[in-house]
Amino acid sequence: MASIPFVKDIDFTPGVADTVLPGVRRIIANNPGPFTYTGSGTYLIGAGEVAVIDPGPNDSGHIDALMAALGGERVTHVLITHTHSDHCGGARALAERCGAPILGFGHHPVRKQQDDAPALDEGADYSFKPDQMIGDGEIIKGPDWRIEAVHTPGHLSNHMCFALPQENALFTGDHIMGWATTVVAPPDGDMSAYIESLEKLLTRDDEIYFPTHGAPIINPKRFVRAVRTHRLMRDAQIVEQIKNGRTRIKEIVPAMYADVDPRLHKAAALNVLAHLIRLKRIGTVMCDDEHGMTASYRLAD
Repeated sequence: MASIPFVKDIDFTPGVADTVLPGVRRIIANNPGPFTYTGSGTYLIGAGEVAVIDPGPNDSGHIDALMAALGGERVTHVLITHTHSDHCGGARALAERCGAPILGFGHHPVRKQQDDAPALDEGADYSFKPDQMIGDGEIIKGPDWRIEAVHTPGHLSNHMCFALPQENALFTGDHIMGWATTVVAPPDGDMSAYIESLEKLLTRDDEIYFPTHGAPIINPKRFVRAVRTHRLMRDAQIVEQIKNGRTRIKEIVPAMYADVDPRLHKAAALNVLAHLIRLKRIGTVMCDDEHGMTASYRLAD
């Protein structure tokens, strides 16, 4: 399997603002877990007039910590990478307290929970609605900062990264995380779109990534190339599993993820489904059942 240069160590205290770049502070919520790692990181961009990226879960303690870090500063924009609750759940509460608009790509793409992927940790925020919708390449400005929206579908179709060109930094949400690979969970998670978004990042000149969960990533292009290779190797592994007679996801996952914490096998199964949908789309595998999680797959003729 491809060797991804994961970054596991991170020095922080929940609820305390740390300066991670000139003009950039990070406050990590106290919501650690198997999919949030040490917790959701909220980033404050600028001084005096501030943009907030990913206000985190709907947790009054975290909102209080953000307001304390801001002091008398004015929040001009609340920016959302995507509509999972550990990123946007606290957006409305923060916006109401500081009087700022919420900006994001849109509402959660799957409108009903019963039609969505099973929740991992806090799940999706089905009530989320931005005050202003933003798309790829849009610019958000403050007095001493400029942020560019970078649409990176895959984890979700509404996933955005946010670039801070003056620092050659990219805030990557869940698209790239330093501590683990990203879950791509159908029906809205799309492995082909995810790989295409990785390719998109490789055309950029960012020098450091700040994910919502975990530590910053330096030498990000090397990291992205390793993640891309990992995903393509997963494609090949799944094909090999089918050749060996394991034709259902419940058979493929224990074989492919034998060295992974069993608590993460549910997420692994969703990733395998996303890979199989991609492999079916490009004509590598076939399946007669539209209910992919329980279907039997075979190699295409």
